[in-house]
Amino acid sequence: MGVKGNAILGLITLAAFIGCGLMAQAQESQVDYEGFVDLSAEISDYRTSRLVNLDTFNEMKGEPGTIVLDTRSAKAFWMGHIDGAVHLNFSDFTDDKLAKIIPSTDTRILIYCNNNFTDNVAPVPVKRIELALNVPTFINLYGYGYENIYELDGAYPTAEPVIHWVGEAVSYTHLTLPTI
Repeated sequence: MGVKGNAILGLITLAAFIGCGLMAQAQESQVDYEGFVDLSAEISDYRTSRLVNLDTFNEMKGEPGTIVLDTRSAKAFWMGHIDGAVHLNFSDFTDDKLAKIIPSTDTRILIYCNNNFTDNVAPVPVKRIELALNVPTFINLYGYGYENIYELDGAYPTAEPVIHWVGEAVSYTHLTLPTI
């Protein structure tokens, strides 16, 4: 094999090494399902101990240093939410975004979701019970280091005065969000 053949073989070998390196890099997953399952199992009893009834939820809500966090879609939040709630869409959770709305990992956080309401219309259509947003919200907040979490237990009509609902249940098809 001459100089030209060796050069071609060298380039092919180099391309193969680069290709293998890129493939190895691309195959590294940023998803840890087993870690999520382990975290879920680890905090199962803890989460159960942090379920609070509506009276307790409202008492805690009125205390300084407490945040009511609504993680439903921005559209659902805009259509209606518990008075005083702050919004961060669950799919937008990152260390930075959580830190912007929650002053400290010690801050008391109260959470709720569609399944805490019996209306079953927009903005609170009931989801499959095993897929209620409260569960992954609780797990993710805990995983991000926020452990002072309480979850509303039970289901109530949004019209119930003690819910302190702001907004109305309306059809999604007739809603236009303001541009930001």
